[in-house]
Amino acid sequence: MLPADAKVISVDDHVIEHPRVWLDRLPSKYADDAPRIETLPDGNDTWIYEGKPAGNFALNAVAGKHPREFGMDPRSYQDMRPGCHDVAERIRDMDAEGVWAQLGFPNMGGFAGSTFYQGTDRALAAECVRAYNDFILDEWCAYAPDRLIPLVMVPFWDVEASVKEVERTAAKGARSVSFLEAPHRFGLPSYHTDHWDPLLRVCEEAGLPLSVHFGSGGVPQGLAPDGDMFIMIALFGVNSMQATVDLLMSPVFYKFPNLKFVLSEGGIGWIPYLLERTDYSWERHRYWCDINAEQRPSELFDDHIFGCFIADHAGLELRHRIGVNNILFESDYPHSDSNWPHTRKMLAEAMTDVPDDEARLIVEGNARRIFNFPA
Repeated sequence: MLPADAKVISVDDHVIEHPRVWLDRLPSKYADDAPRIETLPDGNDTWIYEGKPAGNFALNAVAGKHPREFGMDPRSYQDMRPGCHDVAERIRDMDAEGVWAQLGFPNMGGFAGSTFYQGTDRALAAECVRAYNDFILDEWCAYAPDRLIPLVMVPFWDVEASVKEVERTAAKGARSVSFLEAPHRFGLPSYHTDHWDPLLRVCEEAGLPLSVHFGSGGVPQGLAPDGDMFIMIALFGVNSMQATVDLLMSPVFYKFPNLKFVLSEGGIGWIPYLLERTDYSWERHRYWCDINAEQRPSELFDDHIFGCFIADHAGLELRHRIGVNNILFESDYPHSDSNWPHTRKMLAEAMTDVPDDEARLIVEGNARRIFNFPA
């Protein structure tokens, strides 16, 4: 069961940035191109970056709404809960749903900064990443440092600059780095190269896990072009499955034996089968394929990769096949998968048959250990 005194920690929520995050922090020379909000004639708000539309809120800010109200239509700040963008109200909403602490991903910049990467001015993009990180560290998480876990971005298109940003933000209290589940999908080198080694090394040295949100590598591959968008939504977890095998078969964890990856919003029910299948294939093909033939993939998983769930009864039933130490909880506030304000109630119901000591690890202990976020 979920003990009444357990402080639930969610390791995947989202920060809807307020309109002045970048306007207040970027050098004045970027005034015309900086991310800003424009209110359309119909009353909806949209982000403008480098003078062009760069996304709306849509499904990203629907906490508290009935699913009948969901849709891809733009929304305004007036049409969302203040807790989406106001940190004081966020704490109140966390109290209402029974969540003690949150780790929040960015919204406007994409899960790992992909919006900025797709722009034309890389110098501006790097400044935007830095400004966002300062907002998270100095404003958002500083408001309640025992309740909010700092997650930062890096200018991943420049490894040297990324290393410097990790060093800078780690010194200011960062606890994790938002990164790409599949960098090769952006035309960048994969995890099978040494391209990322300096960045992975500094993250390992600083004790910062990499949080890779599903969708940070783009949409699931191979979808029918005439299929409904629902199919994409339902299959986003496949990205986490692909990232898992890709990382396990790469040299990453042999080079960096203390590095950790957290698979945000990927679910956990698939993990036992995927590990069994990967081990099975490894036994048969490890001698002729260009992979490590000594360490079983599932053993690597135990030490390096952590799954997250919102609602996953199959995963909780199979928790010992996954590893109780490898499971984390997420509430996804204020996205469409969120169960706000019933989060803790639904979590408690899902954990009815889970022993108290295991429940404490899953909802709190593992997060505190992995993200170095002591009580």
